[in-house]
Amino acid sequence: MRTQVCIIGGGPSGLLLAQLLHLSGIESVVVERHGRTHVLARIRAGVLEWGSVERLRAAGLGARMDREGFVHGGIHLAAQNRSFRIDLQARAGRPVMVYGQTEVTRDLYAARDAAGGTVIHGAEGVALHDLDGARPHVTYSLDGVGQRIDCDFVAGCDGFHGVARRSVPAGALRTFERVYPFGWLGVLSETPPVGDELIYAHHDRGFALCSMRNRRLSRYYIQVPLEARLEAWPDSAFWDELRRRIPTDAAERIETGPAIEKSIVALRSFVAEPMRWGRLFLVGDAAHIVPPTGAKGLNLAVSDVHYLHQALAAFYRDGEAGGIETYSATALRRVWKATRFSWWMTTTLHRFPEAGNFGQRIQESELDDLETSATAQTALAENYVGLPF
Repeated sequence: MRTQVCIIGGGPSGLLLAQLLHLSGIESVVVERHGRTHVLARIRAGVLEWGSVERLRAAGLGARMDREGFVHGGIHLAAQNRSFRIDLQARAGRPVMVYGQTEVTRDLYAARDAAGGTVIHGAEGVALHDLDGARPHVTYSLDGVGQRIDCDFVAGCDGFHGVARRSVPAGALRTFERVYPFGWLGVLSETPPVGDELIYAHHDRGFALCSMRNRRLSRYYIQVPLEARLEAWPDSAFWDELRRRIPTDAAERIETGPAIEKSIVALRSFVAEPMRWGRLFLVGDAAHIVPPTGAKGLNLAVSDVHYLHQALAAFYRDGEAGGIETYSATALRRVWKATRFSWWMTTTLHRFPEAGNFGQRIQESELDDLETSATAQTALAENYVGLPF
């Protein structure tokens, strides 16, 4: 097979890149290791920066999102049973959209199907070749038969554990990492959300987050030790602990129910530099991971896709390679700012075992500053709704 851009990974970043390239008249093929059902079963983030909303609309994906998504003009922060609201619209001039990543992926699949796009599922043993030359190609096995795709460029949209980043020689890549000493226990339940906006709660027992997917689907998280196991957290124990950590008025309103999905995820910050090597581009989680506290994972993937699409469109339309040369530096400027914000949100809101009473007081002072300072609220709001592309 021959195409212009071979995209490794059929998640939201790979599918969005394929859709934008299609709208620019650029051919692409998406190669995905798993089946479509598996991809659509992944439970991921649900908060979209307004820039991401606008990018999805520009890709022709706004209809269902605008109909079923929820525009949130603020978020609530809580500490020791006291809560206050950050008015995102007033402080940053833009809201956010709550619309699950699974729904974004579903919309993207529908768009690729409508356009007749090629998405290959079940590709095994994917390998990238000649990335530093003029004729890169991708090989894989499909139903036991070897396959090859020749292309101009390869976009690695295959996540943290994918083959794309591992295909860059070790000496050509520099990585930065911070592993946090706790994880998030998340529960998805078919119950109404506890409020109309997200609640981020700091408590001496640990962090908690009340989020949502729609009016009948809620997503809740609590901070747990790294060694925590799911079997130690029956539904009743989770709900009891969540009530202890969120403000009393929210705890009294919350509707509980059986967990339809329950998982524990470790938190880390990770950045790989550069995000381009030869004719390979790293996109989204293949290049960077952020803790979910700042709601930046999917949004950073969208911004990477935005920059890469612009670079490739200029190359194929005008023969201009400047955007390709600067893709990594341009994307990394926004990546590091979002990484800093996610680290700050995580550090401010979570209980760090080694910080002791001093650290607890510092966090409470930080939250007090956020409650009383318009400047502090503006800084949070501008980062939360998304920095300009």
